[in-house]
Amino acid sequence: MGGTEHLTVQREGATLVLTLNRPDAKNALSLPMLVGLYDGWIEADEDDAVRSVVLTGAGGAFCAGMDLKALAGKGMEGVHHRDRLKADPDLHWKAMLRHHRPRKPVIAAVEGYCVAGGTEILQGTDIRVAGESATFGLFEVKRGLFPIGGSTVRLQRQIPRTHALEMLLTGRPYTAREAAGIGLIGHVVPDGTALAKALEIAEQINACGPLAVEAVKASVYETAEMTETDGLASELKRGWPVFDTADAKEGARAFAEKRLPVYRRA
Repeated sequence: MGGTEHLTVQREGATLVLTLNRPDAKNALSLPMLVGLYDGWIEADEDDAVRSVVLTGAGGAFCAGMDLKALAGKGMEGVHHRDRLKADPDLHWKAMLRHHRPRKPVIAAVEGYCVAGGTEILQGTDIRVAGESATFGLFEVKRGLFPIGGSTVRLQRQIPRTHALEMLLTGRPYTAREAAGIGLIGHVVPDGTALAKALEIAEQINACGPLAVEAVKASVYETAEMTETDGLASELKRGWPVFDTADAKEGARAFAEKRLPVYRRA
């Protein structure tokens, strides 16, 4: 497993847990964090033993966005990682899920601040859980900045446009209950339990056929902007081969035999 000084990686069964680990800065994005995130997504993609990913933050915060000191030209921690950025100038966008979509389901476990770049990364995740005291928002316009992590495109596709525009144009904070009310997150749980809830959802996903799970996720995103006719054709092309896999046969046998299936990704 990888990881950097600002991003820890651990396994919980078949779940890869990526933890933004810069609590003294409310997990503001740094170069070491971005490198660790990108490596974590790739590890999840390439390791068939990983069936889901949980993204969370250390120290009671998720992510407070970009390190503004670095943006102002005062340097960024982790100079020893700069060769990675030179080798792949797109690495930071892939790390923030702007230019990369992991094959496996990604569940966000949010506590505390999830603002600016944190809310932008959130939009690249699939399932979202937050503690009651979590705070969300896109503050960029208040600072004369543009939320270039994808929010002007993605947010209106994930929540009603009127709510997306209010969040984008006011730069105000949103409570977890407000975020759930507009559909930005799916679960609000007691503070300190977001990770436990995310891992619980991950376990439910991990118990399902991995080939089916990956195909379903891919189909949802592939068909999102298609017409219904084109979407149904794409769904059939993506989904029909799943029925001919060993996983599908194992699922049917397990159901008939009233036992838990043992999936082997075949």
